Amino acid sequence: MRGPLTLNLDRTARIPLAEQIRRGIATAIEDGVLEAGARLPSWQDLAAQLGVARGTVRTAYEKLAAAQLVDASRAGGTRVAPRPRATARPDPAPDEGSFMRVYQEMTRGRGIFQMGIPASDIFPATLFARIRTHMVRAEAAAPPLYPDPRGEPELRREIAGYLAVARGISCLPSQIIITAGFAAGLGLTLGVLGLAGQSAWIEEPGFPWTRRGLELAGLSPAPIPVDQDGIDLDHAFRHHPGARLAVVTPGQQAPLGSTLSLERRLQLLEWAAANRSWVIEDDYLSELQLTGRAAPALASLDRDGRVIHIGSFSKTISPTLRLGFVMVPADLVGRFAEVAACLAPAPGPAAQLAIAEFMREGHYIRHLRRTKRAYTARREALLEQIRTHTDTDLVAAPGLAVLVKLPAAISDIAVAREVSAFGMSPAPLSTWYASQDAAESGLLLGVATAPTRNLPRSCERLFEMIWRVGVQRST
Repeated sequence: MRGPLTLNLDRTARIPLAEQIRRGIATAIEDGVLEAGARLPSWQDLAAQLGVARGTVRTAYEKLAAAQLVDASRAGGTRVAPRPRATARPDPAPDEGSFMRVYQEMTRGRGIFQMGIPASDIFPATLFARIRTHMVRAEAAAPPLYPDPRGEPELRREIAGYLAVARGISCLPSQIIITAGFAAGLGLTLGVLGLAGQSAWIEEPGFPWTRRGLELAGLSPAPIPVDQDGIDLDHAFRHHPGARLAVVTPGQQAPLGSTLSLERRLQLLEWAAANRSWVIEDDYLSELQLTGRAAPALASLDRDGRVIHIGSFSKTISPTLRLGFVMVPADLVGRFAEVAACLAPAPGPAAQLAIAEFMREGHYIRHLRRTKRAYTARREALLEQIRTHTDTDLVAAPGLAVLVKLPAAISDIAVAREVSAFGMSPAPLSTWYASQDAAESGLLLGVATAPTRNLPRSCERLFEMIWRVGVQRST
């Protein structure tokens, strides 16, 4: 069913109620609102819903069956009959170049080299499924009460403890708000800060979804270049001094991989405190930094309560959980709780409690250690193969990806679309830039989804398509 079935009956009309019901259902079938195989309510249930006699609905159903619009059986109930394909109404496709077109292309499904997807062969899926099943059963047996919109206390305690040990952040469980992933955490934060009409520093290049999210919240993103020390604050001070917000990935810049230097961290915090501005820390890699020990979180240095730290379990466990968290400065706890309760409550308790148990028993930390070892090995294998096809200076290894730089004449978007036919989903680097004048062409190859078998063949095919697109562009 594409949408809700609405039957509006006019009891003053001359048309019999049975005929009105028949017409309403027939129209819904013809328009594709009711798809083939969709089950209709029993005529007794629909009669009670509409407040009419059961015989009235039964008459309407008999007419629909006579017109071969529905099939009725004792076992299967009354269902919409198969319809010719020509009558199906396809969902409208997003416009070429639109945000949703790019979003769908980058998230269409698990593919080779896709970023943002954890490796499925490393995670202890059976163990986690057992824990989650137990929590689902406990949730079903619990009294039907509204859960805490800030999130389950057990998970908030575990996250506060994890942040203290792994990220150097000292906070209370009351400062943790559970969200439906990073995007929901960003939306909640922007709703609390209420900075519509203000400008916000963003990294250039930076995460496209974050940039679009700021725009939707009414802010004006101000792209700030990044270098080997992270976001260039001198450039930000000179060109966009009036910004009220900075959104950064200080642990490992997404997508180029630099770590924000200590000098710039202190500069950024001093700016925020002096100007009563805010810093959103996107801790998108958390502990999954493959070179050396992960740098402490920016929030660990914050003494003025200007940093809002956002994390998620998408890259460490699974994006299907849609589970993340926000670490809130103490002065904003009440405001965040209000907005969460009214506009963005936490997801259902079962998934939260499963993660809490997974963390409490030490499985999460052990999983991160195994994952880092496996990803490091995969990255080295991928780098070895890539370097056999291109110059070493055109290859970098930022974060959980390998970056292959392309000549400006070769469209990275065109290459990404071509290789999708072979099950590959590299991310075009150019889409990470706010300004296309500054955009560079390149492909970001996710390490977690790099194939462990037939890696040489996958890399060979990738470069064949790069060469083919380059030839097509030059002719």
